[in-house]
Amino acid sequence: MEDNFRHKGLRKQLVDELRSKDITDERILDAFMVIPRHYFLDTSFVQQAYSDIAFQIGAGQTISQPYTVAFQTQLLDVQKGMKVLEIGTGSGFQTSVLCELGAKVFSIERQRELFLKAKPLIEKLRYNPKLKYGDGFEGWEVYAPFDRILITCGAPHIPEKLVEQLKIGGKMVIPLGAGNTQEMILLTKDSNGEVSRRSYGKFRFVPMLKDTAK
Repeated sequence: MEDNFRHKGLRKQLVDELRSKDITDERILDAFMVIPRHYFLDTSFVQQAYSDIAFQIGAGQTISQPYTVAFQTQLLDVQKGMKVLEIGTGSGFQTSVLCELGAKVFSIERQRELFLKAKPLIEKLRYNPKLKYGDGFEGWEVYAPFDRILITCGAPHIPEKLVEQLKIGGKMVIPLGAGNTQEMILLTKDSNGEVSRRSYGKFRFVPMLKDTAK
């Protein structure tokens, strides 16, 4: 796969657009500059890869709008070395951003088609997250607790097992709602294990589905 000056120029334009939309974490913007987002789409959609839009990637799923990826990541406040559980590997782009930030990433995908496609692509970029084909509602208990949990699909409710797997002092970002739009929620678990929540507006995600697809 090619990554030429044109692609890098398009990435620079996208980063400038994200910065204008109040994405202020330079580490995230640097990650967007480094990662060839067009690798995660069909080769005929290079221009769309660097437009601030969501795009179909198969299995009825989408690669999220770049602003949404950046916004969720900024809310998550990922620091190097943190254990991050991602629910919804999807194309693998968000996974790669988390890896580029220096996180120890554990990512679950319930669509086998996407799981099989994302794994070799992420490996080609020389990132090394732990990937699992399974039910995101169950989390990944063997590796818990996690410093951060990121849900990249619309959850109809807050999964209790994920809250249990969140470390004391940890944060979870979850698009909450079963309808056409979701409310972006930041959950924080305090020293007593109590969870507080704060809303950051409306977004649109594909639904979080239970059980694994066949």
